[in-house]
Amino acid sequence: MSTSKGPVLIELDDPAPSPSEAPPVPDLGQPTPQGQAMQTAATLAARRPSKLARWFWALLTAVIGAAVSVAAWDFAWSLIARQPLLGYAIAGLIGLLVLVMLLIVLKELSAFGRLRRIDQLRRKADEALADKDLKAAKAVAGELLAFYAGREDTRWGREKLRDGMDDSFDAETMLTEIELDLLAPLDAAARREVEAAARQVATVTALVPLALADVIAALTANMRMIRRIAEIYGGRSGTLGSWRLTKAVMAHLVATGAVAVGEDLLEPLLGGSLLSKLSRRFGEGLVNGALTARVGVAAMDVCRPVPFLRDKTRPSVRRIIQSALGGLFKTAS
Repeated sequence: MSTSKGPVLIELDDPAPSPSEAPPVPDLGQPTPQGQAMQTAATLAARRPSKLARWFWALLTAVIGAAVSVAAWDFAWSLIARQPLLGYAIAGLIGLLVLVMLLIVLKELSAFGRLRRIDQLRRKADEALADKDLKAAKAVAGELLAFYAGREDTRWGREKLRDGMDDSFDAETMLTEIELDLLAPLDAAARREVEAAARQVATVTALVPLALADVIAALTANMRMIRRIAEIYGGRSGTLGSWRLTKAVMAHLVATGAVAVGEDLLEPLLGGSLLSKLSRRFGEGLVNGALTARVGVAAMDVCRPVPFLRDKTRPSVRRIIQSALGGLFKTAS
């Protein structure tokens, strides 16, 4: 048996692949942007404190309030005993402060009442649509006409809706008329707020490299956006109402996993190759802006007194991103 010391040649049936056809090597040093600031802000806003923490803060607030009240009372009466004129002036200022605090409480309660009314209108509209009840749908239209009475930006829509109520022969047509005539200008104003917030979050994230600054900016911008959307649809939410709305929207997005994905919104617009070539900070800004747009669309759906019925009126997250971040996309490309 002879052994060959030369090279062994093996003939292949298929031609060998070309090196140019090999997939690109991933750049491990530049991870894909994930919108970490928005994910952190959403998690913080959606997290519910424990019952023990709620009791702690409630008791601490009560104790501090009682201590401050007693100290102010003793201070005012001791000052009245020494300097009556100055003491009564201080007592008057304290009384004015208490009055302002009561007005703030009444404003917050009024804001909660309007938000509750919008929730009731939304529930009635959903029931009328599910039951195909024309009478219930017309009742919703009448309540909305009364709800938006006095607002100049809805005057034309209210007049058109009032004139066309008798021409609707089913519940879906009636609610569609509400959507087209009364809510269309409000939807446009809400979309502008979402675009402005997405642009702000994207810019701050891209340009401010400070730790936690992007998280604070994202949380603040989203709370302001949700508050403005609630005011546009008639909610007039106060501070506590805005925080409740923010928690509700963020909890929904976190539960559905919507804030965990941002790249899927940008790849159809930028392309995966361009997105991977962006700087880390700029890419994070774009993803955070896209997630802010997604939060804004969810806030519109929550704050709207009637659900979106037509695909043409339903806001598109991608169209909002294109409009809000168009300049940034042009810069990136």
